[in-house]
Order: sequence, then C-alpha cells, then structure tokens
Amino acid sequence: MKENLGYYDNDQNNYRQNKRKKGGYFLTGLGGAVVGGLIVTLAIPTLSNNGLLPYTAQPANEITVQDNGHGKITTQKLSLDVSTDVTKAVEKAGDAVVGITNLQSTSFWSTDSESQEAGTGSGVIYKKSGDKAYIVTNNHVIEGADQLDVTLADGTKIPARLMGSDPWTDLAVIEIDGKKIKTIAEFGNSDTLKPGEPVIAIGNPLGLGFSGSVTNGIISGIERTIPVDLNADGYEDWQVEVLQTDAAINPGNSGGALVNIAGQVIGINSMKIAQEAVEGIGLSIPINTAIPIIQDLEQHGEVKRPAMGVQLRNLNEISSYHQQETLILPSDIKEGVMIERVERNSPADRAGLKELDVIVEMDGKPIKDVIALRKHLYNEKKIGDEMRIKFYREGKIQEAVLTLSGESF
Repeated sequence: MKENLGYYDNDQNNYRQNKRKKGGYFLTGLGGAVVGGLIVTLAIPTLSNNGLLPYTAQPANEITVQDNGHGKITTQKLSLDVSTDVTKAVEKAGDAVVGITNLQSTSFWSTDSESQEAGTGSGVIYKKSGDKAYIVTNNHVIEGADQLDVTLADGTKIPARLMGSDPWTDLAVIEIDGKKIKTIAEFGNSDTLKPGEPVIAIGNPLGLGFSGSVTNGIISGIERTIPVDLNADGYEDWQVEVLQTDAAINPGNSGGALVNIAGQVIGINSMKIAQEAVEGIGLSIPINTAIPIIQDLEQHGEVKRPAMGVQLRNLNEISSYHQQETLILPSDIKEGVMIERVERNSPADRAGLKELDVIVEMDGKPIKDVIALRKHLYNEKKIGDEMRIKFYREGKIQEAVLTLSGESF
C-alpha cells in the first residue's frame, strides 16, 4: 500500500534506493539552485550599456539609482520589516529541531566494521531533565540503527540512545546528553486546529546539508487516515491518523516539527504522498496523538496497549467456499474478523475463544475488519478492561467477555 501511494515515509529506504543516484540527487538540487539564481540575477539592473540602470546599495534602507543618460540621481527610502509572525515562530522553535543520523554496520560478518550512514531524518527536543534531553522522532528514522547521532542547530554532534519506538504510530524517543541544550520545544494543542490555519515545517530535507530548512503553508485537512502495511505482506495493518498540510515536506523532514504561528509544535512530520500527479500533500502526526505515545516510550520503552492474544484475518480475504463450508457462516455475513490462532493462557483463551471463530461485534459496535478491531481495542479500551465480543462459531452466534491484559503474545 505504501508503494502504491508513493509515500516518502522511510528516509532510510529513500537513502538506500538513491545511494547510487546521489549524484543525480545533487544535480537536481543544483539545477534548481542555478535556475533560481538566474532568475534573481536577471531581476537586478545591469550595466548601462545594456540600456539598464546600475544601482548602489546604501545604508539605512536607502537605495540610490543613477540614470547615466540624464545625469539624474534619485534616492528612495524603503521601509522593510523582516520581523513577522512566521520569523518569530521559527526563532522560538527552530533550535529545538535537530538532525538524526542512522548509522548501521557495513559488514554482516565483522563485529569490528565501522558503521556508516544509512539515512538521515529530523527530531524535536521536547524535554530536558537533569543532564539529559529527550527527542521525539519517527520510528522509520531510527529503524535498524546500530548507532544514532544527533546534530544540533549549531552543528554540534552528540551520540544518542534509543529509549523506545512504536511502529504503529511511527514514533520514537531518543535520549542525549543535555548539557548543550538551550532550546526546548513547546507543545501546542492539535485538537483546536482548523483548515486554513497557517503552519510552518522545520527539518532537514535531503539530509544535514539543508538542516534547519523552513517551509510554510496551511493546514489542508484534519483527521485524515492513511493505511499502512507494517509487515509488508500486502495487506493494510493499521490506519495512521494524520494532519494534512501543503507546507513542503521532503525526505529528511521526517521527525521534524510542524509548528503553529505561535511557535508551538502541533505535529511531527512523518510522510508525504509523492505520486507524479500529486503536489502539496504532506502528512504530520497530531501532537495530541503523539504525547501519550511519547510518555509511554520514555517511561516504558514501548507503548502499553491492551492485548487479546490472537492472530487475526479479515473475513473478506477468505473465499466464499470456505466461508460457507469451513466457517459455516450465514450467507448474509460478509464482514468480520476470523481468529487464526489463540495464544495459550491469553485473555481470548481464558474467555473460551477458539480458532475459526469469526468476530462480528465488540461492545455493541460492528467489527468489519482487523483495522476496525484494532482501533476499538487500542483507542477505546485499557489494560484490565472487560470487552464483550459477539462471534460466530459453526454458524451460531455466541458471546464472550474478555478481561484485557497488557502482555505481549
């Protein structure tokens, strides 16, 4: 699903895929810079023998223009205020955005081999406690790393330690020595965002060579859901809830800050849709969604979620023959989740659930697929809660009550 949509949601993969094309990437960027430079140069008056007027910049916002044809000198005073709400927001949050380098071993066989850069991304310093500072970034930025380096806004490099990561929300927390940290990001309230509200993206597109890059835009949409395939089996495992923005987000921006006009972080930039015909669709994890995940990762190294202890499969992936002959389902049952396996001594096992049971309802809510089941389980329930389930077994509707645990099965 990711490949079909063309997500730039894995800076490591992007790096690997383009490692041999690094020259191409550079030339593309350089070509853009040259074109921009030419536009600026042509906009500046040239020598008088081309029929245009030379200029001399003067202090105090005064520009003197001399007309060689008539010997006339004109002085114009300009009033230019470069301090805006955007620049103030960037000044407030900019130094809290850092670069993160994912270093991985270059040799499978040798333990002495030197680690090399496998990808770069961004991160946001959100807390300082004692002599430690804590940074939130994306799971895909740190995934597979043997070593992590953090590059501060002033270029200082500091080794980092992974505190924990969560592939379901694509978030991770890392820890660094906090002695040189002076700026901490302030979190805003993503629940109050409105479409059209101005926002600013800060990060390191295409690597540390463009560190601290700033782009601005608006909130294009809220409460968007993007399907993701976490185990690369070709099926959607989860739907990530994100904010949509037209502020430019490119590979390397992952893990950086989406900031409101008050300089508060309201999102963690995660991905963009990069189809050829698509422009200006960047996606960011809402900070209100991220905060409880960050807290769990910092304190426990993982996200504490309730568990049933089952392996599941969407009913619509099962042939009509097996729906009728193996599961013995009524012909009008088209949606639900089949249990492929029940872990021993799990909540499902203790509640009497078995392999081939088809779950169709939880706590009175219809369950049409695995994503709906996980959303109800992860978003509506807590460890220790009871959950009432309706399911079909050999064609008959039955009920069970589970007491959810926090164990990993």
